[in-house]
Amino acid sequence: MFRSIRSDFAIIKERDPAAIGFWEIIFCYPGFQALSLHRISHKLWRYKLPLIPRLLSHISRFFTGVEIHPGARIGKGVFIDHGMGVVIGETSEIGDRCLLYQGVTLGGTGKESGKRHPTLKDNVVVGAGAKVLGDISIGTNTRIGAGSVVVKNVEPNSTVVGIPGRVVDQRGTKTNPLAHSALPDTEANVLRNLMERIDQLENEILGIQDLMINIQNNNKNQDLIIGESQNLRDKEIIEFIGDKSQE
Repeated sequence: MFRSIRSDFAIIKERDPAAIGFWEIIFCYPGFQALSLHRISHKLWRYKLPLIPRLLSHISRFFTGVEIHPGARIGKGVFIDHGMGVVIGETSEIGDRCLLYQGVTLGGTGKESGKRHPTLKDNVVVGAGAKVLGDISIGTNTRIGAGSVVVKNVEPNSTVVGIPGRVVDQRGTKTNPLAHSALPDTEANVLRNLMERIDQLENEILGIQDLMINIQNNNKNQDLIIGESQNLRDKEIIEFIGDKSQE
């Protein structure tokens, strides 16, 4: 238990540039405090003591804003950053060196007994406000984008975003756990592709209209004139999907 607490302390020093000193982490990091208290309550839970583990968990939630059921299994070097609103269910399992941000829920679905909460393998990053629900497995080195809702198993080395969560990248290599800005904007990419196809169709229609006018005027040798549509030049569309020319 104490080795796990030391590894929790070390991972904060490694991943958080704002962590300055020993006492600051001890007294000012609710995620560290919640994990430390959980490791004690989990030990008591394994000894099948009544009430005391749940009471300690409740006290921890009151002071830290992090709710961890005493039955949850949490590996070494886990970092709950900020932590407010994090909920970790009874049968959840979290591997080594995982990173959870505020508002994350590892919850169950329904009232079934037995294993009903997620399993996070090693080096998983779960973004702020993300929900991982049910008895599912999240593979090693996976990143889950902020606000996503994941209800299906995820293979290792994946990036998951959206509601419901979809795998949008699977490089097969380990990614930087702190590189949140590198998450792809899949919705913008899909919209940009659709708008480009609409542009192409509008151009062709404009060209056909010009050609029909020329035919009616007996200018049979006139080439097809391609007009210019405006979809991707509209200000509202550019603001929503971004200007790809400036990337």
